[in-house]
Amino acid sequence: ISMTLLLMAAGSGSRYGKLKQFDDLGPNGEFLMEFAMYDAIKNGFDQIVVITKKENVSFLQEHLEPRLPENIKLNILAQEITDLPDGVSFSGDRPKPWGTAHAVWTARKVIDGPFCVINADDFYGQSAYANAAKFIKDHPSDNHYALVGYTLKDTLSEHGSVSRGVCMTQGDDLISVDERLKLERQGNAVIDLDSGMEYTGNELASMNFWICRPSIFEVIETEFREFLEDENLIRTSELYIPKTIQKMLQDGAAKVKVVPANDEWFGVTYASDRETAVESLEQKTNEGQYSAPLWP
Repeated sequence: ISMTLLLMAAGSGSRYGKLKQFDDLGPNGEFLMEFAMYDAIKNGFDQIVVITKKENVSFLQEHLEPRLPENIKLNILAQEITDLPDGVSFSGDRPKPWGTAHAVWTARKVIDGPFCVINADDFYGQSAYANAAKFIKDHPSDNHYALVGYTLKDTLSEHGSVSRGVCMTQGDDLISVDERLKLERQGNAVIDLDSGMEYTGNELASMNFWICRPSIFEVIETEFREFLEDENLIRTSELYIPKTIQKMLQDGAAKVKVVPANDEWFGVTYASDRETAVESLEQKTNEGQYSAPLWP
């Protein structure tokens, strides 16, 4: 079974101060996304797709191609405002891309099997990829989707409140992902300062690690066509993967499970997160989880 890792690297990283996707955080100057590729390849993924801005395509191609093993298929694709469904045109002015669901749709011509979607500037941990690969092998059907979930209390920041999608589950079935905008640890609880909701911290949170099937491309296209007909939406709104998958769930077009990552997540949202990321990658490399340098 062929499995693809799709990395979303089209963001601008306004809070970070520079393009965090291309920051050399690894002990030998590796980008954070290279650790994700390494973990995925180690667990049987054989295709890597990176969605980025047009101006970064050749840079990433030149950086990654010589590093990745020869048997791994690599596609670097540009997410472009002009990439629209057949027969649809858009002539307006829009500073931002169309959102994460559109980023996934960008890969519709190069992916024809199960795939995982992740953020290129997050670290998800090796067992997350092992658990994702196991889910894909155990659930061969085209309507089986999943979210790899992280324990909420482990995803908070010391540097301020965070927004997280908190998973509502029944057994291992996903019921909904509730976006909470200002989560903060208070004593033994996690409070959302925005809504006043209180959590134990043991709930699973979405860090945007989705297990998808090619059936999603058609659904995104339908949503995108509707979206483009709405004058208000096309100015500043975006299409989001969680919303698409939640819609598929409600329409009975997909069964969505939650697969615990059983691992630690970290991201680089703020410049102050950089130090933690560098230390963590160095420690994992010293412990032998990663080769040094990463690619022989």
